[in-house]
Amino acid sequence: MGKAYKVYRVDYLTKMKIPIGTITERRSKPRGPESHFGLMKLARQTFAQSPEDRMRIVVGEEQVL
Repeated sequence: MGKAYKVYRVDYLTKMKIPIGTITERRSKPRGPESHFGLMKLARQTFAQSPEDRMRIVVGEEQVL
């Protein structure tokens, strides 16, 4: 099983991150810090409800399962 990351929707008015789900990656090798963009893109495609909402979706820390 891959690593799971929390996905948040950021409310920029209140400066709060609201958890909306998780993304699980299936890579066998660890992801470098600069290659989290692919994971962010997948989260935005999965959880965004509108084009404006895509910029509010962020990937958080890795969850320990």
